[in-house]
Amino acid sequence: MSNMAINQTIFLTLVRTIGERTGARILIDSIRSFGEAMSQCPIWLFEANPQIAPCQSMENMGVQVLPLSVPDTVKHYFFADKVYACAQAEALATMKVQSLIWIDPSCLVIKPPLLFDLGQSFDAAVRPVHIRNVGLPPTEPLDGFWKKIYKAVGVKDVQTTVEIFVDVQRIRSYFNSHAFAINPSKGALSQWLDCFEALVCDQGFQSSSCKDERHQIFLHQAILSALLTSSLDPKRIRILPPDYNYPYNLHQSVPLDRRALALNELVCIAYEDRPLNPQVVDDIIIHEPLRSWLVTNTAPS
Repeated sequence: MSNMAINQTIFLTLVRTIGERTGARILIDSIRSFGEAMSQCPIWLFEANPQIAPCQSMENMGVQVLPLSVPDTVKHYFFADKVYACAQAEALATMKVQSLIWIDPSCLVIKPPLLFDLGQSFDAAVRPVHIRNVGLPPTEPLDGFWKKIYKAVGVKDVQTTVEIFVDVQRIRSYFNSHAFAINPSKGALSQWLDCFEALVCDQGFQSSSCKDERHQIFLHQAILSALLTSSLDPKRIRILPPDYNYPYNLHQSVPLDRRALALNELVCIAYEDRPLNPQVVDDIIIHEPLRSWLVTNTAPS
């Protein structure tokens, strides 16, 4: 693979805590071990907390460690550092970068995530959210939360819908943000930051439609979904299949006919606080060679 081909795709992740640093190491190891054609893509690791020990050991894995500074005005807010990291990555990306792939440190790559490589045909690759949470069915009128978000991105409403994986219902387009890919030339990530800052600092919005923790937690995800839906050609948004971002953290809630039987059949998973060590996992099959790899790379929880 040529240097130019390698540089067209960059993985991004973020470390805020010591626990996330461990997760990031496992994630990066999994990309290098199971990514095949994508295994040697550059990885940018953003450090959001200068108080934890630096991630210099990651640099030996071909990782570029980047300090992240988030303004005090929004630093306190849920996932502000994630939005800032993505916007900073977009600003740093050269013209030849076609795919910035964000992956949370609580995720694992199990097979080559080839559909995150956008190529010439797509501008974004996303999964629908797994559960409805703050999402709205198209038959329901907009609430104050979504009305304000759509106004911020310059539309009155959206016409597209997605089917959510666990709840199995259709809602207005609303995407999961554990892992996604964006073409940086579209400027969507800097727009994400602008809208996020504006809505976090809007005291009227924060004290009304966004005053509860659930809406605050998912504000960043709702804004990104609204931006992608309103600013990109729907045909250039790749809706990823269910083996991407599989919600292992929600595994017991997944309907039986959609539930994965073996971890090996999935491309990437979100596990959050669930254990990965096969010695303590009892609700999904883990075949070799992944089984031995997980035993080596994770400790029992």
